[in-house]
Amino acid sequence: MITTIVLIRADPKLIPKCAKHLAGIDSVTDVYSVSGDWDLVVILKVANYEDIAQIVTERFPEVPGLVRTTTLTAFRAYSKADEEQAWDIGAG
Repeated sequence: MITTIVLIRADPKLIPKCAKHLAGIDSVTDVYSVSGDWDLVVILKVANYEDIAQIVTERFPEVPGLVRTTTLTAFRAYSKADEEQAWDIGAG
């Protein structure tokens, strides 16, 4: 599974509508409203890289209020849960 993080800048008046629309797109697992330079953070989980391109370039532009995106594709995940699971199966 490929995880992609998409940073979204949205029209301030349409952030809730934009977030709800994004949350309804297949493969979007989470949508967060955040502070800082970006308005929303979207987590995508897809089977292949072509799915990222299709969703970000074809589906996201249809979202009302979406102004700009930056897409970050994860190479590897590091988390406490992953570390604990590795110890459980004898790795490490």
